Amino acid sequence: MRLLVRDRIFGIGDDYWIEDDRGNKVFLVDGKAMRLRDTFELKDPQGRVLVEMKAKMLALRDTMVVEREGEPLATVKRKRLSLLRNHYRVALADGHELDVSGKILDREFAVEYEGELLADISRRWFSVRDTYGLHITRDDVDPALLVAVAVCVIRLAEKERGGD
Repeated sequence: MRLLVRDRIFGIGDDYWIEDDRGNKVFLVDGKAMRLRDTFELKDPQGRVLVEMKAKMLALRDTMVVEREGEPLATVKRKRLSLLRNHYRVALADGHELDVSGKILDREFAVEYEGELLADISRRWFSVRDTYGLHITRDDVDPALLVAVAVCVIRLAEKERGGD
């Protein structure tokens, strides 16, 4: 599955559509304004909330939590020791972990599970400025979860850089 994201600086209240490779709207990222913490909802084209992404209030390191129907699905945070590239760890509620690494702010990174590529995020496929693609490489993964992971990682990297 290939998705197209027209990038914006993630600010509170920003809403944007994610389209498939045929131009169909697949997901809406709905930034919630007037909240004490960063909150985003990922919705389907009919407006149903698929997952909610929230900044964790009390954490030593910036952390975002992905929830589905009020239940934790994943926790996203930067790895402690990452020297050359940005590395984030995604702890899934079932005990498994995803690894996210690459140049997050350049929108050139990958999401892996036990060394196997699940999604590749890249601008290199597009000549349009501020656009990047999210290529989900396996059919048996939850696309909403992978989109939410990408949104969280980018938001955390922007926040760390001071792009609030």
